[in-house]
Amino acid sequence: MANHLFAAIDVGSFELEMGIYEMSPRNGMRQIDHLRHVIALGRETYHTGKISYRLVDEMCRVLADFSRIMKGYQVEAYRAYATSAMREAINNKIILDQIQVRTGIQVRIINNSEQRFLSYKAIAIKAAEFEKIIQKGTAIADVGFGSTQLSLFDKESLVTTQNIVPGVLKIRDILSQIQVSGNMEQSIVEEIMDHELIKFRKLYLKDRDIKNLIGIGDSIMALMRYAGELARRRELTADGAARAEMADTAKGDVSGKSGKSEETGKSGKSGRASSGDHTNCITREEFNQVYEELMGMSPSRIQDEFGVNESYAGILVASAVIYMRILQMTGAELVWTPGTRLCDGIAAEYAQENRCIRFTHSFDDDILAAARNIAKRYRCGNSHIQNVESLAAQMFDAMKKHHGLAARDQLLLRISAVLYGCGKYISMRNFGYCSYEIIMATEIIGLSHAEREVVAKVVRYYAEPFDYDKAAIHSAKLTAMLRLAVALDASYKQKLTDCRMVVRGDELVISTSYDGDLSLENMMVQTCAPFFEEIFGITPVLKQKRRV
Repeated sequence: MANHLFAAIDVGSFELEMGIYEMSPRNGMRQIDHLRHVIALGRETYHTGKISYRLVDEMCRVLADFSRIMKGYQVEAYRAYATSAMREAINNKIILDQIQVRTGIQVRIINNSEQRFLSYKAIAIKAAEFEKIIQKGTAIADVGFGSTQLSLFDKESLVTTQNIVPGVLKIRDILSQIQVSGNMEQSIVEEIMDHELIKFRKLYLKDRDIKNLIGIGDSIMALMRYAGELARRRELTADGAARAEMADTAKGDVSGKSGKSEETGKSGKSGRASSGDHTNCITREEFNQVYEELMGMSPSRIQDEFGVNESYAGILVASAVIYMRILQMTGAELVWTPGTRLCDGIAAEYAQENRCIRFTHSFDDDILAAARNIAKRYRCGNSHIQNVESLAAQMFDAMKKHHGLAARDQLLLRISAVLYGCGKYISMRNFGYCSYEIIMATEIIGLSHAEREVVAKVVRYYAEPFDYDKAAIHSAKLTAMLRLAVALDASYKQKLTDCRMVVRGDELVISTSYDGDLSLENMMVQTCAPFFEEIFGITPVLKQKRRV
């Protein structure tokens, strides 16, 4: 199959980016061009709450250039996503309309959990390294311009992901308003981080051994490049010292010291085979060296050493402080930077959907793992919940020809099954409403706001009469299946773990060889049958196979 071209556009808080990618099922995906334009959208949003017409005009000019470049490449498809600066701007609808009218580009604002999930997919493109890293306890620190996200992996499973503090641009904006010196700025950023990280550690790091830290973001890439530069300088210094010693030896007793000087030359190079090793992986001690160097630099020297402007120099310092505090809190021994950007995640998402790449890692399992950890937090992650989730998934498959839902909806149903009882932690009487509020207030990585709202409504209307004015038929279908799945384990004793489900005529036949008392389950199935029949035109029937 021929290669085709795709463009990914990131309307970020500090810059506009576009990546052009070539992809095909045979050859996978590779980037062939990358463009960036610095524009401080976030500075205005976080300071005034809106983006000025001056910046909108600049943004439209740049995006119009992106559009012309896409046409020049004969790009077949594109996706343009906007993140926190646009998300938080009160005039974002006007801006999106201006962009579409003036450039022809449709930009979609994504929520924080979608943004982090795309960044996570970008990391997983480097499958071999990623899978190797997460074999041990791993934290992912995504220090962005708008916010900072910290995620934890344990035995290849995503344990939690939390938006812990504002991003570096927001922090810089706060500091600029109170006129602090460089040393005070470092101290204030440390205190902001510690305030949140102490709570994070108590909640999520009690018994976890974190060995690796994966760093995402432009700032960490700049720091890693500087780590490579320091390594090159050390190698040159070591080589120079070795040559000087060899020269001194040559002036003395050559026969007595030549062997030693040769060894010295070798040992001087044994630390790192090449500076390329520093491009994406360094030890905690090496990161400490970079940090100490950076903190000792004046703003002008940072600009010279890192090749950045004055504004970015301040962002780099704040980012380094955040990464250092995370590194100290987790105790990670190794820092790995995959060197990926949001554009890579956007392209990976498109390539996966069009079967141009195949991930070995299961992202659905990560989303479910995150949901199960939320359930555990609210004391409802038990064997009953696991059974309801399994029954709901089995029912979804059995009803495929009759519900007309997409494969993604099974994931939403399973998440609903996992979280349907979380509100009981707050109120046993009004747990449906409480569950809805918990879900709407909790980010679930990988779910859009609309998908999270579907889950919240399904969970709410499991416990309350379904409101057709406030929820769509899509939610009604998932609610009907969730109610029936819960009914099948009404006793909380997992009696129907061996059941089979099949649609025969206008009945969903649920058969089991369980030979004990199923009176409660039968009664609950009959109770939820009218709503199920109203939605699908199919009546659920529980049949008990009698053993001879």
